[in-house]
Amino acid sequence: MPAVNSRGRGRRTISEINMVPFIDVMLVLLIIFMVTAPLITPSVIALPRVGKAPGQPPKPIEVLIDKNKVIQIKTDGTPVTTQLSEVGNTVKRLQPAVPQGEQPSPVVISADKSIPYETVVDVMDALQRAGVLRVGLSVQSGKK
Repeated sequence: MPAVNSRGRGRRTISEINMVPFIDVMLVLLIIFMVTAPLITPSVIALPRVGKAPGQPPKPIEVLIDKNKVIQIKTDGTPVTTQLSEVGNTVKRLQPAVPQGEQPSPVVISADKSIPYETVVDVMDALQRAGVLRVGLSVQSGKK
């Protein structure tokens, strides 16, 4: 029940909040946290280790298909024109020898957007039949 002030003509209630219980609870919580904080041990995380890379990754071999369906294979800036039936063998021949345990150089197909998709799939199929494992497609990102 709120306290009543009897001074003056009428009775008036005092509308103040008693802060003592609030302060008592906060001090008890502060003491609890101060006592338990040193007891909490920080967890140790075992991070994985990474070995050093033996060197730079090999440059990709580019298979270029222009709008006339002419296929060129480009390594180190020198394009070699070839037919669809010879794409796989030519790429395998141009791939440098890699040591055991390393990946061969990737092959990137860059095709003109006006050629049929079937031509790109045929080139990918020829590369797969020749045993080329890492094949990717080159795209141009841009805003329209």
